[in-house]
Amino acid sequence: MSPTIGGALQTSRAALSEFLPSHEADREARLIVGRVTGRSQASLIADPNAPLDGEQDRRLKEILEARQARQPLSQILREVEFYGRAFEVTQDVLTPRSDTETLIDIALSEPFTRVLDLGTGSGCILTTLLSERPGATGVGTDVSQPALDIAARNLARHGAGDRATLILSDWFERVEGQFDLIVSNPPYIAETEMPELAPEVREWEPHLALTPGGDGLAAYRAITQAAQAHLTPGGRLLVEIGYAQGPAVYRIFDDAGLDPVLLHTDINGHDRVVGGHRP
Repeated sequence: MSPTIGGALQTSRAALSEFLPSHEADREARLIVGRVTGRSQASLIADPNAPLDGEQDRRLKEILEARQARQPLSQILREVEFYGRAFEVTQDVLTPRSDTETLIDIALSEPFTRVLDLGTGSGCILTTLLSERPGATGVGTDVSQPALDIAARNLARHGAGDRATLILSDWFERVEGQFDLIVSNPPYIAETEMPELAPEVREWEPHLALTPGGDGLAAYRAITQAAQAHLTPGGRLLVEIGYAQGPAVYRIFDDAGLDPVLLHTDINGHDRVVGGHRP
């Protein structure tokens, strides 16, 4: 008997429930079967008896096998949604996460015309900001050329490639000029916290983008030391932080002479972004 969409959903949920909570298993099952069949979420529910052909069934088993090896679904599907847009994702970049949307919201709360994204990775932050502000231009830096290649494709995909420049650079090393907004989601996980991460993160995402080693604060020190030279008067620096790093990063910003320094929380009430202005 040929496999059906309903059966594929059931099989996928069962496989994913071995390591995911039920709501996440259900969400991923629908994403997987939807991708395999090319159907919308509504169509999956409306037509559970529709058959899968041989190629679809093969692809379903291939995806589930990779997911059971704890490879992130975003990498398997090579795509993830961020701030309402789809972004290409591979093992060369961090998967964009909803936590980072807090940084976007705060960046968009004040006007800007020229933005610098340090450690751009997939380019999700730079692409989103330029897409939301069609009159703005930007620069993205990264130490990984494969990451910059992905960022270039994501910028082009969303029509922002002609307003962005990508530079292979270690933070500000090759950056010239000034910006009224500098943003970064830098590596901030402390070395001692790495073993505690989920396998999807620890074993599959680029360690260089996850941790700087030590106490996890090295990137903030490096960024704040050079930020004022690249900020216009009154310009802003915004960085994403780990949930327990608010007080420490606040002090780093304050010691660097940024004023005022503000600590912002995410939708769950956790410290998520530290911002500061060049006086």
